[in-house]
Amino acid sequence: MARSPKTRNFRPTSTRFFLASFAYDPGLFCLCQKATHSLSSLSSLIITKQGTGLPSPMERSAWPKNLSSSSKRAIEELCGQNPKKLRDAFDAHSQTGDHPRQPLFAGDLIVSVLGSFSSNTQSLSSGSESYEVFQVPSNAFVSSEVSKGSESVKSPVESVKLPVQRSPVSISWEQSVVEAATAIYEGRVDVAWEILRCLSAVPNTMSNSKQKLMGYMLSALKSRVSPIDYPPPVAELFTEDHVSSVRSLYDLSPFFGLGFLAANYAILEAASEQPSTNKLHVIYLAIGWEEECLDHLILFYMLSVRQAGNRSTLTITTVQDSFNGGQGFMMLWDRLRDLAAQRGVRLQLNIVSQKLSELSRNSVVFEPDEVLAVNLAFKLHRMPDESVSAENTRDELLRRVKGLAPQVVTLVEQEMNGNTAPFPMRVGEALAYYEALLEYFESTVPRDNSKRAMAEEGLIRKLVNSVACEGRDRVERCEVFEEWRARMGMAGFQLKPLGPQVAESLKPWLGCWAWDPRFTVKEENGGFCFGWRGRTLTVASAWH
Repeated sequence: MARSPKTRNFRPTSTRFFLASFAYDPGLFCLCQKATHSLSSLSSLIITKQGTGLPSPMERSAWPKNLSSSSKRAIEELCGQNPKKLRDAFDAHSQTGDHPRQPLFAGDLIVSVLGSFSSNTQSLSSGSESYEVFQVPSNAFVSSEVSKGSESVKSPVESVKLPVQRSPVSISWEQSVVEAATAIYEGRVDVAWEILRCLSAVPNTMSNSKQKLMGYMLSALKSRVSPIDYPPPVAELFTEDHVSSVRSLYDLSPFFGLGFLAANYAILEAASEQPSTNKLHVIYLAIGWEEECLDHLILFYMLSVRQAGNRSTLTITTVQDSFNGGQGFMMLWDRLRDLAAQRGVRLQLNIVSQKLSELSRNSVVFEPDEVLAVNLAFKLHRMPDESVSAENTRDELLRRVKGLAPQVVTLVEQEMNGNTAPFPMRVGEALAYYEALLEYFESTVPRDNSKRAMAEEGLIRKLVNSVACEGRDRVERCEVFEEWRARMGMAGFQLKPLGPQVAESLKPWLGCWAWDPRFTVKEENGGFCFGWRGRTLTVASAWH
């Protein structure tokens, strides 16, 4: 609701109440704290109406020495969109630029303030503005030195006048997080810490998806700035707890579970194109055994349905550096083998302990009449590429997989530009991606579901690792589908569009989520895209 023009005077002690009134908005709270913190080194900003009789501002002086060229350009551009009095006010501020007490981020503060004026306060250029005035404590001094002949005069801050905006304008906490990421990227660690300190001061009960995302992201950025004080999760991504968390994520989320299903149906479709054989051989790159066994169970179940009446042979070969399955895994595999036999499927297991960089047809036992498939679902994003080392394990593996001459290779990955993008962009991508996932859990999974808590723990580790870590410590290196297309093409693969048979097979499973319009499935550029509220989260594709 519009407010009538008025001027309100606050007592000097009212400033903290002025800030406290905005505590519900983390972005505005942070901006207010930055502004208050900077008052001791900013000159008085006096915004007046025409005809008040106040002295005209000083003429433009040299830019402050510590103001970057990009900030200068931004200020000049924004000043061009505002009334002359606003430009003059900041010109007056430039008189203080050479003083050593001026904070390094003064230029950024100017740009932020000017941006808030220019974005949605059209009334500033009309002559009907109204202003609120709050008093700054009388002992607050600025470092403004105005030369009068041979003497300099240091003046106290009398007041700061802010425009009353008809629609609330604030910097959201997401924008503040990206600003912190930008400061980290540019080496301005002190600025980043100030933003993180402001955001951390906002009460956070972690009771909804937004608050959880904010808490996780702050933790990640603190780890990025100070990994000693805030150790990032590195080894945790290889623990049994994380494997269980990821399995809960796959179980509860259609974006991951349906990705696995799409990959399996693509494998079965490739097998159906070879009617002369009923033998299927699938190679997996194992990371989590429980997750793999669940996938195998689904695969041979579908295989028994597809080839009813014919006894089929399904061979699973898992390749990994070392086998740590133990007795528990072998007992689980025995149960799967018995279940497969009941459904008319002969299930075989091969375990190959070998470095992935040495994978070849000589290291895997094949039968000449088998249909060979390689399932790379959610594997490649955890492998280092050329940005980590010259070895480029990711592309080397793809070339070796191509050397196996498989009939089909399935690829399922998260749709997020989180590998080689500049750090601020990577943070922005992570915000949007994990916000959608956390919102999905909050909207569809009961709070008391134990698997939900485990799945969110897995998301925390993935998010923090992707933001806080670099080099070999950064395990999470997701890319968008177009990047995967390029990598697969360089390795010699061609896209094998998922046919109508795959779409038809997925329909019964899609029915579980068809009631919710926020869940989306679409075929695009030869892949199946699963998303939430218009944001694609996973893409499944097939190659040969």
